[in-house]
Amino acid sequence: MSIENIRNFSIIAHIDHGKSTLADRLMEATGVLTERTTSAQYLDRMELEQERGITIKAQAVRLPYRAKNGREYILNLIDTPGHVDFGYEVSRSLSACEGTLLVVDATKGVEAQTLANAYLAVDLGIEIVPVINKVDLATAQIKEAKDEIEEMIGIEAANALGVSAKTGIGIPDLLELIVEKFPAPQGSAEEPLKAIIFDSWYDSYQGVVALLRVFSGTVKAGDMIHLMAANKNFEVMKLGYFSPESVDVKSLGAGEVGFMTANVKDIGDAKVGDTVTHVGEKSVTAFPGFRELKPMVFAGLYPAEASDYHLLKAAVEKLNLNDSGFRYEPETSVALGFGFRCGFLGLLHMEVVQERLEREFDQDLVVTAPTVVYRVVKKNGDVIMLHNPSELPPELEIDHIEEPIVRANVHLPAEHLGNVITLCQNRRGVQVRLEYHTANRVILVYDLPMAEIVFDFYDKLKTVSRGFASLDYEFLEFRTDKLVKLDVLVNGEPLDALSLICHSDKAYSIGRDLTERLRKTIPRQLYEVIIQAAIGSRVIARERVAPLRKNVTAKCYGGDVSRKRKLLEKQKAGKKAHEADGQYRNSAGSFSRGALNQGMTWASR
Repeated sequence: MSIENIRNFSIIAHIDHGKSTLADRLMEATGVLTERTTSAQYLDRMELEQERGITIKAQAVRLPYRAKNGREYILNLIDTPGHVDFGYEVSRSLSACEGTLLVVDATKGVEAQTLANAYLAVDLGIEIVPVINKVDLATAQIKEAKDEIEEMIGIEAANALGVSAKTGIGIPDLLELIVEKFPAPQGSAEEPLKAIIFDSWYDSYQGVVALLRVFSGTVKAGDMIHLMAANKNFEVMKLGYFSPESVDVKSLGAGEVGFMTANVKDIGDAKVGDTVTHVGEKSVTAFPGFRELKPMVFAGLYPAEASDYHLLKAAVEKLNLNDSGFRYEPETSVALGFGFRCGFLGLLHMEVVQERLEREFDQDLVVTAPTVVYRVVKKNGDVIMLHNPSELPPELEIDHIEEPIVRANVHLPAEHLGNVITLCQNRRGVQVRLEYHTANRVILVYDLPMAEIVFDFYDKLKTVSRGFASLDYEFLEFRTDKLVKLDVLVNGEPLDALSLICHSDKAYSIGRDLTERLRKTIPRQLYEVIIQAAIGSRVIARERVAPLRKNVTAKCYGGDVSRKRKLLEKQKAGKKAHEADGQYRNSAGSFSRGALNQGMTWASR
């Protein structure tokens, strides 16, 4: 088909604004899905995606469409993730398109990631067509949604099309709008090959499968290709496209979107955003905007039973094949034994990985509290990127510690502004900007330490705003602050799994809260358990779990009281002897493993 009859577009929206449902209706309207083969959120193949109503992996589907003018078109739809954790993947998917549908919920209006994704599209210079979804609902405020799009994003929305992704209202008109508004791809099959990879995953039978958009030239099975970022050469084994099931083709030309398998065995070689060209081609330059995916949140993953370590190792290795943003390395904890220190793109990504390990690989996990990466500058000038608080150098060697700062954009109704400002101030936030875009809608911009938002900030934000606030953030920089390492000790022995880095002004309240919760969690033993929170050698909080006493006098009935007293004295002397030998000092005893699993989630507060 002529390149003039191809349209490449994506759908961007805030979470739960109907993006995946709209993709279902477009597939049904073009005939690639039938009533018998369809299912809700068809492109969200993972059980977890359908359950949570979110898109985690990008998908591309080819839609054949006959327009009202009688011409045949190919519509390549790229369904992008919607959460802030996957912002880079969204930007690469948008760079593979000439246009995007900006979907706005008529009942909620423009929210944080609506704005963030729209700005991504503006920066890339692609055509944006606003679409108002859920117009069939009684609570829909169509005019207000259009006004917000114009005022907050700055694009014409007076004639924005109203649709209902649930009922199919407006879908035929939307297909015509896609053909009319979005430009055809540029490029020629005679030019050198230049294509971009916008997603990839590992297949057990084919190796790495890469979704790519060809901008110029032609790629055929058997071609030798060069991946610029990986700086490696591979032979193309198979080409095809999804419609929505896979269809094999002999070649992909300029303007087309499809998938490619080559003899790539490591997903790290097919990086998202990488440029593909033929081996030996010197005239092609790499696409701008490529970057390596860097984890921002770290946590320890340990098997609930130490004997299951080899099963967890196999599960983590397999999952890493399908998730290029997931990082792991072996780690040993005194309290929890052998496990892995894992890096994630964000807190949602961490939850997704944890649930996939538990569901797909049947793992029973102990997960430590999430932490962020800190930059430690030593007095000799060395810089260390610290992923695990237990690896912090001695205090005498440290010049200063820097923590990651994010710029957070909070969209909320004006009536909840006071509560949200209080929340941000309590999380050590610095206000950057406050804008009223309408009489009732506010954008609040704060610089916040990432450590303060990575645990429960989003939940608290939803609570204080009654669910109306939405959040988007991006990494800004590292900043120096008064940060200290807080250790938790049980009977004088440090528990490395509960170590954390926190601000010195909050260390006392965090330590007191953590020790108190551990005291309630740890069951009583036959010996005294002392729980302490300490900064260096200075103890700032202490709790005590009183010991149980074995009833050694139970066998005595009647007789002289001296018999009972003798047994109690013998018990007392025995306890002293055991304590002197250190037999009751156990930082990773039978109580620790069960208690840590519950106690660790409080460590980052």
